[in-house]
Amino acid sequence: MSDKNIFSERERGIEAEYFLKREQELIAKMRERVAREEERHQMAEAIGVADEEVLEALQDLGYTADTVKLLSVIPLVQVAWAEGGVSDAERKLIYEVAASRGATEGTTAFQKLNEWLTVEPPQEFFDNSLRAVSYLFESLPEDQRATSRQSLVEYCTRIAEVSGGILGFGKFSDGERMAIARIASEIGQNRETAVKRVIEA
Repeated sequence: MSDKNIFSERERGIEAEYFLKREQELIAKMRERVAREEERHQMAEAIGVADEEVLEALQDLGYTADTVKLLSVIPLVQVAWAEGGVSDAERKLIYEVAASRGATEGTTAFQKLNEWLTVEPPQEFFDNSLRAVSYLFESLPEDQRATSRQSLVEYCTRIAEVSGGILGFGKFSDGERMAIARIASEIGQNRETAVKRVIEA
């Protein structure tokens, strides 16, 4: 066999290997895309939102079909971190709220929540999660929208209450006041009525 044929065969082998690798990469990307689409479908069912852009944004934030149920709990986590750390009382109350949404001990959602309560998420995560919460509330019927907004602000206020003052009542830090006021404003809640209790504390 001539040297020319040897080099030609090697060249064909390298070319075949290259195209096989490219094909495998394309198949992997296609599988990943299909998996993300299926994940978005499950997320849509979990939170009742079909907007693909919103669902993709939630995926980019790290939410999954298992953890997206915690979306409305994130503002509580944000208030808990407002003083630089999460107290045992705040953690306990947040776990109780999360459990009512199916995030019980042993679930993926509970494990993720525990991460958020152990290491403070970046501000961008809080900001974008809150925007998503606001969008979800806007998609609700008007009566449910008002109730959901008020309920979220009340839960945030309770988080601030359990860690401040004598026996955990009656004293909020400036950070907590600011966090609750911002949350109320972002979700469209009337700031003056919803957080009056916080502003005056």
